[in-house]
Amino acid sequence: MLNHVMVGATDIERSKRFYDAVLGTLGAGQPLRNVADSGHVRYFYRHDGSSFCISEPINGEAACPANGGTIGFKCASPEQVKLFHDTAVAQGGTSIEQPPGLRDGSLGPMYLAYVRDPDGNKLCAIHRPK
Repeated sequence: MLNHVMVGATDIERSKRFYDAVLGTLGAGQPLRNVADSGHVRYFYRHDGSSFCISEPINGEAACPANGGTIGFKCASPEQVKLFHDTAVAQGGTSIEQPPGLRDGSLGPMYLAYVRDPDGNKLCAIHRPK
């Protein structure tokens, strides 16, 4: 359904260091660097047919997180959920909500962890047991 997700970054190189480490836990390699016609830098991480992008806001306004928005990253195991979380925190992210772990929800059991990146974007690492 989705082709890509892009978030704004106030410090593009800080965000790149954060996402290099965090998305590396999922198997994503180094991003493609792109400079928009406006001169703003963007990085495109590609993995398993999806793209996640970070960008200096092209309109020149401050980057800000979506109110009520969450970006979920599929993990292969509960251990990968924890590694995603712990790596995010070690790279300047903030752990939010409950500690990483198993939750029972209306969609069945899931291993979840929530963090905010250095710009405040809410990220979720999720594994659904089969």
